[in-house]
Amino acid sequence: MKILMFGRGVIAVAYGWALERAGHDVEFYVRPGRAATYGPTVDLELIDTRRRLRGRRVAETWPVRYRESLEPDHDFDLIVVSVQHYSFAEAMSFLAPRVGKATVLVFNNLWVEPSAAVGALPADQVTWGFPGAGGGFGDDGVLRAALLPVVFFGTLGGPPSERAQAVRTAFRRAGFRIQENDDFRGWLTIHFIQNAGLHTQSLKLGSLAELAGKPRHVREAILATRELLPLAEARGVDLRRHRSEVLLFTVPVRLAAPVLSWVFGHVPPMRTVMEAHANPEELRAVCRDTLAEARRLGVPVPRLEAAEPYFAAEQSI
Repeated sequence: MKILMFGRGVIAVAYGWALERAGHDVEFYVRPGRAATYGPTVDLELIDTRRRLRGRRVAETWPVRYRESLEPDHDFDLIVVSVQHYSFAEAMSFLAPRVGKATVLVFNNLWVEPSAAVGALPADQVTWGFPGAGGGFGDDGVLRAALLPVVFFGTLGGPPSERAQAVRTAFRRAGFRIQENDDFRGWLTIHFIQNAGLHTQSLKLGSLAELAGKPRHVREAILATRELLPLAEARGVDLRRHRSEVLLFTVPVRLAAPVLSWVFGHVPPMRTVMEAHANPEELRAVCRDTLAEARRLGVPVPRLEAAEPYFAAEQSI
């Protein structure tokens, strides 16, 4: 399969590397002038957990190929889009006249209505997923990240199309397990509010990594997320269809907080994700957008509101 990773972000590079190692032809689309800035290689320090829980450590310099233009008659089979959620509309505007015959995998955090977000693309060429990975580029340019064994896929109702099945097959053959959900709109909403709840505390502490070993703050993050669950319902999400996703936020917090705090600090892949994450503006934007929606729908979210000084627009970079 010929695959174009849209951009050169953390998710694009981590999964581009994994897919190329599985035999696919991978390139990166970057803005004009960026290829020379980035250079012909990417330095990687990964924890790859596809085959064992604690992961295999990978340190290598990976040669990559870039393109700075995309014509509509290109021959890519798959375009993978994973950008900051506030940049998604711009990405769609660029791709709409250039998608060609490719399948587009939306591999992305979203808060807007998914079907509207991709409205400019041919509906039968879009499929939905979400990465099980995270990390960040350091000041030295090295990508430090963890690849988890599970990748999340879903539909907005109904079974996966033939195109969607082909994408799932590519990821399975690259060693990933697939977790399916036929209400991916609801899944994305729940994931977004989970992030907002978590970041009420990570922004207060100064970084995600600071949550490790701090059960009191993790407790507050869990309670903030619990307060946000009615917001998901107000958006039409049936939480009964997502019991596994909300379980951590509905069990007694005295049990969940110490466990999650320990996981953040002691499970190597999770610790890597927490320590390497390097885009605080995305975290702030998640909280701002969630709070704006809660106010629009009249849903009380006191813990998120109390954290507003840490993510207000004037604090943005």
